[in-house]
Amino acid sequence: MSDSLNQRPKSLPEATNSNSQSFDFSLSNKDKQLSDELSTLRSLLFGIEPTELNKIYERLNNPQIQPEDISRLLPEAVVLRSKQDKQLIEAIVSTVEEAIQASVKQDENVLSEAFFPIVGPATRKAISTALEEMMQSLNQTLEHSLSPESFKWRLEARRTGKSFAEIILLRTLVYRVEQVFLIHKKTGLLLQHVVVNQVTTQDPDLVSAMLTAIQDFAKDSFSVRKEDALQSLRFGELTIWVEEGPQALLASSIWGNPPQELRLVFQEAIEKIHLKLGPEINDFAGETEPFTASTPYLEACLASQYKSASQKNNYTYAVAFLGTIAIAFGIWGFFAIREHLRWQAYLQKLNSQPGIVVINTKQRYGKHFILGMRDPLAIDPNTLIQQTNLNPKKVIGQWQPYLSLEPQLTVKRAENLLQPPKTVSLKIDNNGILHTTGSAPRQWILETRKLWRFIPGITQFEDKNLVELELLQLQSYKKQIEQKRLFFSGGTTELIVGEAGKLPLLVSLIQKFLDTAKYLGKDVQIQIIGHTDVEGTKLQNMLLRQARANKILTYLKYQGINTSKFKVMGVGSSLPLQPDLIPEAETANRRVSFQVFITDK
Repeated sequence: MSDSLNQRPKSLPEATNSNSQSFDFSLSNKDKQLSDELSTLRSLLFGIEPTELNKIYERLNNPQIQPEDISRLLPEAVVLRSKQDKQLIEAIVSTVEEAIQASVKQDENVLSEAFFPIVGPATRKAISTALEEMMQSLNQTLEHSLSPESFKWRLEARRTGKSFAEIILLRTLVYRVEQVFLIHKKTGLLLQHVVVNQVTTQDPDLVSAMLTAIQDFAKDSFSVRKEDALQSLRFGELTIWVEEGPQALLASSIWGNPPQELRLVFQEAIEKIHLKLGPEINDFAGETEPFTASTPYLEACLASQYKSASQKNNYTYAVAFLGTIAIAFGIWGFFAIREHLRWQAYLQKLNSQPGIVVINTKQRYGKHFILGMRDPLAIDPNTLIQQTNLNPKKVIGQWQPYLSLEPQLTVKRAENLLQPPKTVSLKIDNNGILHTTGSAPRQWILETRKLWRFIPGITQFEDKNLVELELLQLQSYKKQIEQKRLFFSGGTTELIVGEAGKLPLLVSLIQKFLDTAKYLGKDVQIQIIGHTDVEGTKLQNMLLRQARANKILTYLKYQGINTSKFKVMGVGSSLPLQPDLIPEAETANRRVSFQVFITDK
């Protein structure tokens, strides 16, 4: 740093003297004039007074200089060097970068805390700008999405490959300021440039030079006054407006038809720029960095205006759009609610079925998933899907097999194992007792008394209401035999005409009765009872009654029936079949009847 400062102009050797006043008095008039010119040159080059510069040289050339003096001198030296060129900045850049890297490695919180007040507002501003642009595009899209022109614009978007929103913004645009240039009036150089987003731009310096050339061409080629200036140019839908200030001019490219009121915005912007940056514009020598401060004024000129659909059409389109949405939501809601109700009905049916346990349900990708357990004897869940009108393809069930002890399924399991006849009904109470009712073959009853223990869920077998089918048959044979009567001629043991035909059926019934009783282990006795009418003596009637009963017994024995279970007896007219007053009483009372007795062994 001290080396660069010591390289002062060779025309100022006297500046190294310690006494600047003796320097001024020792000069001749000619030299004094030359010294004044050099002082003026120093002032222009370095921006400081010659006396101040001499003080700096004296302090640097002093061998007794102290660090405190350097610390006071250093800011002045930095300012002095930065006004000459950018070498000091280029030299410091690498040092500052290394310092920042070292600071981050040592403690990253230092820089983060330093930038925190800046990053937050900058981020919020960027987000706000992006949201504002997005909302503007969305508003335009919604406003014209249902208009008659929208169908034509959609075709244009498809044909050109642009988005529908972009076509809407383009077709509803009244005007839009796309670029603003701040140009130095004297040199024609670009000082600052701003542009709206999503606008393709050329080199702004080239555009500035072209505008300046066009303006110079107009002044040189046409009879115009020098103080006159170019105010506007138009190329198709593109308009270029120029607002001239004392030292700079503002040029803007505008798409569409801008209103004249917009010029007031440009005039106000150029006035504010001259007010704030007048000295910088006046001293402009090619350095554009000071003019960054003009960006807010230039961005204020980036105005735009879009066509708005008529209020009536807006209401019509809005109502139609909202109506369409309402109808769509209504239809969707109807089908969604109906699907939900059907699904709930299906779940209720599943939960009400014995042997089905629903563990978990969920809905994903428009399908219903159900996880549960199912007894093999339970109803098929797919049949319930059809009953609730659900789409079977949208219901995916995962059923794990298990053994249910519910009474309904236990009865089914008992029926599958025991195979009861149709005359037997099975029922299981809450205590697991299997109750049987009806009649069944003796063999089935005996097997059931052994097999019921192998049925899960049954704790006891109850068959007190179950009657053996053979016992019922035995009772039926007994009743049929007791209803048989054989009638005889008066005073004889001869059957009347037609009674002999009853004997084969009687033999068959008695044989079945005896066989069934033997199978059931029952003791039986059949009494053959002879009867006579009131005619004749008691002795004659007693002998006749006995003879008639013995004749039937002999016939049965002759037919192969074991008559050991038979007993023959005769009774008098004390047990008449019909009263004697009836004309047919005599014939009815001349008979043989039967009485059967059944007892357990």
